[in-house]
Amino acid sequence: MAIVSRADRGESLTPQTPTTRATCETPPLSVKLTYSFQLYSLQASLSLPAWYKSWQEYFSPPPGGPDIVKKYGWGSSLPVRIFFPADHDKTSPKPLPTVFTIHGGGFCLGTNRDDDEYNRFLADSQKVLVVSLNYSKSPAAVFPRPVHDVEKLYLAVIADQSLPIARAGPDTSSRIAVLGFSAGGNLAMAMSQLPSIKGSPNAPSAAISVYGTLDFTRDSMVKLRNRFYKPALPLPQGARMDSLAGYATVYDWSYIPYGHDLKDPLLCPVFAPAEALPKHTYFIAAELDILGHESWRMAVRVGNEAKKRANKAKGTGSLSDARDVPDADSKLDRVRCVGKRASNKRKGYLEDLGGDEDRFGWEDVYADGSSVNWLCVPDVLHGFDHINVQNQWESEESKADAQLKTKAYVERVGKWLHNVVWK
Repeated sequence: MAIVSRADRGESLTPQTPTTRATCETPPLSVKLTYSFQLYSLQASLSLPAWYKSWQEYFSPPPGGPDIVKKYGWGSSLPVRIFFPADHDKTSPKPLPTVFTIHGGGFCLGTNRDDDEYNRFLADSQKVLVVSLNYSKSPAAVFPRPVHDVEKLYLAVIADQSLPIARAGPDTSSRIAVLGFSAGGNLAMAMSQLPSIKGSPNAPSAAISVYGTLDFTRDSMVKLRNRFYKPALPLPQGARMDSLAGYATVYDWSYIPYGHDLKDPLLCPVFAPAEALPKHTYFIAAELDILGHESWRMAVRVGNEAKKRANKAKGTGSLSDARDVPDADSKLDRVRCVGKRASNKRKGYLEDLGGDEDRFGWEDVYADGSSVNWLCVPDVLHGFDHINVQNQWESEESKADAQLKTKAYVERVGKWLHNVVWK
């Protein structure tokens, strides 16, 4: 059965149903007060443990932390954490392919310290320099300030000649990518569109969204319909509710200015045209996550646009084999929901690429050398690849499964970066 879509084959997705909204409307005062109480209570409850942990690690740094923590001028309150591969000779002037990472946290929580374990693994396993960016948090800093925070830090790091970044040379292209988690996935896709970044010879050649927040036109309560629930799995994967949904509405409220157009591609990257994004993109989703479907939709739509552009430039091919953009409001659950109803029988493994109508992944390289990739990690929750999330789970089986799948997808992304993006 083919996936059906409201959009014409190969065309951009434009939601036109009552389940979408055009702007961020001003809520009643009572709702504002409720959201404020929830958000500030959450921030306060997390700030003291984070402060204590930062001081503890200052005096007794844990293994696997960053090699350097740097501050740049105006961004002194936004330190950048830098990871060299463990076997790298720091006295060597040889440039390293570089991945900038941007942490998640609903735009209002966390710091780039949250990604240390992931960034260390990424640097060591893929032999890349990892630069972990930070940004100001909402509601004190609403859109677009965090976008410009990561923009300024990115440019400051690129200009820092003390770092062996594989910058563009007279006869070479830069080897740089940007990767973001959740809210950071949004910021990675948004930053990549800015003229100061896109017009730079050291612009990221690839942007990677890992369970990114890409579409605010659909409320989080509506997004609950866009994932499967698998009670046969151990908790927390087997929960009959989505842990993110309860706070997602508050996070969105804290970040989006009232009255702002929700189809602004810097706010909602799901509306960004392929030509505004880096030449190479990778969209990764957690199957048991309300944000998974928007990554799927964006991957399909951007892939269709990139393929159309490449074929037009080469004067070859057609869009007869374009994928249909999945309809988030379809009556068919296999179209409306990302992934599948049954659980993955192979624990710790990703699904095969290209199977079951590409539902779990594909890697496309087009006639002009550009590429768009989609990967749905089966039977995992939002944040599955982070130790601080895994430590909240009681099931050792769930932890082991998440860790193996994290390793598998990082290896897949690393192979793509080295063999396709930076070849």
